[in-house]
This record gives sequence, C-alpha cells and structure tokens, in this order.
Amino acid sequence: MNNISFDILEAYYYHTNGVYDILEAYYYHINGVYDKGFPRLPPLVFDFTAEYLPLVLEIPKKGTKVAVIKYGSTVEIVFQGTNIVAGIDHPIHLHGTSFYAVGYGFGNFDKHKEPMTYNLIDPPLINTILVPQNGWATIRYRAAKPGVWFVHCHVERHLSWGMETVFIVTNGEGSDEKLLPSPPDMPPS
Repeated sequence: MNNISFDILEAYYYHTNGVYDILEAYYYHINGVYDKGFPRLPPLVFDFTAEYLPLVLEIPKKGTKVAVIKYGSTVEIVFQGTNIVAGIDHPIHLHGTSFYAVGYGFGNFDKHKEPMTYNLIDPPLINTILVPQNGWATIRYRAAKPGVWFVHCHVERHLSWGMETVFIVTNGEGSDEKLLPSPPDMPPS
C-alpha cells in the first residue's frame, strides 16, 4: 500500500524479556516495533492505470510504517487500483470497524471531480470493499474504537507480498474511549 510492503516479521520486537507485537508496543510505549508516518499520498503520482508503469514501482520498499489516527476523527481513504504486477481486483478489509463505501469508479481518481459523485445519502456500511483493477474505491468512517487495527487485501498471495498496513486509533478522553490492557491469561505473541 502506497508502494510499501508491510514487513510483518519486522513488526515484532525481540527483547530479552519477550516478543512484543504492535498492539503491545503501542500500549506499553515500546520503541522499535513499528514506525509512524504511513504516507498520506502515493510516493509517485503517475497514470496508475497505464499499461506500463514506472520501473521504480516494480519493487516496493519494505517497512512497518503505520497510520496513527486521532480518536473521533472522520477518516476518508481512497484506494487506487493499478496494473502493478498484473493488477486484479483487491478486496480490502479493515479490522475493528465497519465503514461506508461512498464511491467507486474506473480510471485514475480525480480529487476535484470524483467526490462530487460520492453517495452520501445511503452508502452501504461494510467491512470489506472491492477495489477494481484500474479503478478506485473510497471509504469513510469515524475512528471510534481505540486500538491497533489491521487493514489488508483479502487475496492471500497479496497478503504474503505485504499488501497490508496497520491503523492505530489513539485513546479518546473518556474512560470508555481508552484501549484496555491485555488480560493476564492472554497467550504470549
């Protein structure tokens, strides 16, 4: 996603006191497990639906960059399908919440034109959206569940390629808007 293959194996922190995953690292403020700053925009803007794509995009970077989202924020994400590595449709799934599918289209997403076509009256509430090959899909939701939420393509091969990332929703102000600690009988990572 955004030409960064999420390196799930790097998202574990091996320490003499144990192994920490992203959720534990966030909750206990352990550095070195993930990086903040998932890119808000693609690293290179080009014709995403072209038959031939820039060679620099053929091999994505590896990383553990996550998106940190403020509790209560309204989040809008545009997923753009491409031709990279024999593009196909991508069923993108977000754990921990449902979202509204407000827009779909073919071709390159145009930020000046496409939002005018969004369905803001009765969009479907779902947790997986199909991003068409050489097309786009837009979702919106309210970040109302603090925690660490996995977002990924549901095509297993694409998951193994790193077509995934993590959204961290920060704690809110109220006592019922905070991430709870792991239960004491939780199995280790």
